[in-house]
Amino acid sequence: MKETKKIEAGGLTLDNELWLAPLAGVTASPVRQFFSRLGAGLTHTEMVSCQGLTRGNRKTREMLRILPDEGPVVLQLFCGDADTMARGAEAALEQSAASRSFAALGINMACPMPKVTKHGAGAALLNAPETAFEMTRRLKPLGLPVWVKIRRMPSGDVDETLRFVEGLLRAGGDNVCIHGRTPAQRYEGYADRTATRAAAGRFPGKISASGDVRAVEDVLEYMGMGCVGVMLARGALANPDLFPRALRALGREVADEPTPTAKRQVERLRALGESAVNVCGPRLAVVLLKRLASGVLRGIPGAADLRRRLGAAADPEELLRILSEGEALERGNTSPETTEGPPASTPGLF
Repeated sequence: MKETKKIEAGGLTLDNELWLAPLAGVTASPVRQFFSRLGAGLTHTEMVSCQGLTRGNRKTREMLRILPDEGPVVLQLFCGDADTMARGAEAALEQSAASRSFAALGINMACPMPKVTKHGAGAALLNAPETAFEMTRRLKPLGLPVWVKIRRMPSGDVDETLRFVEGLLRAGGDNVCIHGRTPAQRYEGYADRTATRAAAGRFPGKISASGDVRAVEDVLEYMGMGCVGVMLARGALANPDLFPRALRALGREVADEPTPTAKRQVERLRALGESAVNVCGPRLAVVLLKRLASGVLRGIPGAADLRRRLGAAADPEELLRILSEGEALERGNTSPETTEGPPASTPGLF
């Protein structure tokens, strides 16, 4: 019997425990919509600048758009001080009040890239615990659950990470997602799971996991640690079907067929492209389509040529035309290609 019971996590009632992590330059609304249709119980916006929100920056405000058939969305915010964080969140909620609102407010304390950390934001907050805790406290009165995404502390020390997590929870955090790499590792090396396991045991129902989720077994391992949810990131880009496959392994009902046909996979890509053109504009639509194409088409016999042609295309009209032609692909009608696809440790670009 498939599991249909909803879960309680981070102050929210969700369909399942498998979520799409925030990905800079990727998790625009068409991509969130794409993964919601694959079964993601929750998604995140890209990192949204609180400075941009307080200044009324047009491009920043456009990142707040939520499409009608998306699942619950966490607004992922970043900045380097608590006052700007609170004012940015207030501005975002004021804008979204006239349309569909966000399910929760997220604070990014995980991004290790210098263009973020040099402003005291992202993973730099791991070195400024009082600022991090004050940010969390300042968001609580806004009425939405507060979700925080962190990394292992720069020292790598498990106890230090646990103390930081405890401070966030005491400040009012409803969910803390731990990525097992330190800031210095960026996206290289191994995402150690020791701190995640320890935190899930000490703070039951409050910890979710991220990092090196490349296979169903990774999801099951994190859930077995006692995590309330698992966030998929680069592994989902490399293999979007990881969402329905992992949900089935968790005993969840999945609407999609166990092995979608080649035609169905290409239709998904075309729908994503059409949505991205309408919402994000032609330039970003090309980037997003190319970012997802390798993963969506992995394992389909005859798709190598289709991927090559998509990789060479320069505008969305050409991409959509190639995808329309690609709908004639059927599994087994040409010589097979490898099912491995791009490695899950890379974004999946051509």
